[in-house]
Amino acid sequence: MNGLRGIFDRYEAIRPRLPVAVVQPQPQSVADLGEIADQVDAFVFDAFGVLNVGETPIPGAASRVAALRARGCQIRVLTNAASYDRAGAVAKFERLGVLLEPDEIITSRDAALCVLDNRLWGVIAAPEDSLSDLEMPVIRLGDNPADYDRAEGFLFLSSANWSDARQRLLEVSLLDHPRRVIIANADLVAPRDHGFSIEPGFYGHQLADLTAAEVMFFGKPFADVHAMASATLAGIDKTRIAMVGDTLHTDILGGAAAGWRTVLVTQDGLFAGHDVAPFIDECGLYPDWQVARI
Repeated sequence: MNGLRGIFDRYEAIRPRLPVAVVQPQPQSVADLGEIADQVDAFVFDAFGVLNVGETPIPGAASRVAALRARGCQIRVLTNAASYDRAGAVAKFERLGVLLEPDEIITSRDAALCVLDNRLWGVIAAPEDSLSDLEMPVIRLGDNPADYDRAEGFLFLSSANWSDARQRLLEVSLLDHPRRVIIANADLVAPRDHGFSIEPGFYGHQLADLTAAEVMFFGKPFADVHAMASATLAGIDKTRIAMVGDTLHTDILGGAAAGWRTVLVTQDGLFAGHDVAPFIDECGLYPDWQVARI
């Protein structure tokens, strides 16, 4: 994928695998989320491109979250980051200055772990991930082809140390013996301090293209994480919940498919430095509101 155009085109190419949502082509631009706080009872935030870029907090994001909470709005973070467990997620947002209770954070990792059974899982994870929240037998995958063949299923948590060579080992093993593959982060890319990182979803769609494996995706825009978030917001009408994110094919599509309102953030995430309007028109994924920063 070459830059934003390549990323956008790849999302469009995998569109048949994504949920379907009905949206209205009438987005409204607002200066900040305070302008719509009287129309929203719960704000559900993406992290990358909205609250932070890599390990750098976005100016004003933490204070805006605090101000919305002070107005009585419920706050949730719904993130596709699957590289760390719940304690790691809480610690990350503390470093960013966003104070959250553990039950206000919903991750794609949480959703993926719910479907794991007791088979031997080949796990693709960051080296620092202890995997302590996995209760089933696992093999941490690296450069040994025999480990790929021995695994009874695959769990893709992080692409931090993944490589084309390791991807090829996985493809060859799956071509010979198709097995279930759990992609715990459905994103193709994530905005970092110096460009975009390739995320597990990118590799998962390659596997779905090339093999007969059962590839299952977790995280936005897929329904499981939205259902988990909705369960923590009992009593709030879904039309009073707003998904706030920087991507059309994950945040906006996923929020709309869940029946929520949606807010596209444009200054720091996927569309930073670009006019987003032509991309919105091309894919037909219209947010309810558009804002530069929250």
